[in-house]
Amino acid sequence: MCDARLYAPQIAALSADRALMVAPIHAHDTIDALADAVLADAPPRFALAGLSMGGIVAMAVIARAPDRVTRLCLMDTNPKAEAPAIAAAREPQIAKVRNGELRAVMRDEMKPNYLADGPRQGAILDTCMAMAEAMGPDVFIRQSRALQTRPDRQDTLRGVNVPTLILCGAEDSLCPLHRHTLMRDLVPKARLAVIDGAGHLPTLEQPEATTAHLADWLD
Repeated sequence: MCDARLYAPQIAALSADRALMVAPIHAHDTIDALADAVLADAPPRFALAGLSMGGIVAMAVIARAPDRVTRLCLMDTNPKAEAPAIAAAREPQIAKVRNGELRAVMRDEMKPNYLADGPRQGAILDTCMAMAEAMGPDVFIRQSRALQTRPDRQDTLRGVNVPTLILCGAEDSLCPLHRHTLMRDLVPKARLAVIDGAGHLPTLEQPEATTAHLADWLD
């Protein structure tokens, strides 16, 4: 439920020297269809970074077109298929959103678990809510369905042979550190970066540290 504002600090810092493209992932209800849409609009060869659901789509992209991806960055994400309990827990959320309660679902059930404590938490939550409301209920439902049915990508990661950065917030409770050490161990020669003072959205919570790691990865 995010748009390009998720990467606003990185866009501002990196766009002077590089062509950047933010790929929307909201038009389809399966991960593979979203990956195909990214590939349809992407350049012939590109560095690929994704956060959370974006990372899940990024794994599908490199599974489908490994020769087009020059380097890979996976942030605050999960290579495993959806756990049955989490898939089931999405159903009441979807029902509430269909009933016009998108803001309540985002506020009460999701966003409080996203961020580390800090002075900017309130402003970041406001940005998250604005992005979610801009996306709207239909996107929430499509993205929820895509996450429910996503495949396991551990075998995909074992076959990645491009420079890879695995990055996460130290306080991410949705995609905790052990998921990222798993991905680092699966990808040959991957590097792990853990951002202190950040939860699930280090691009906004600790933008300078996140951007520095991304710049090193791109270089």
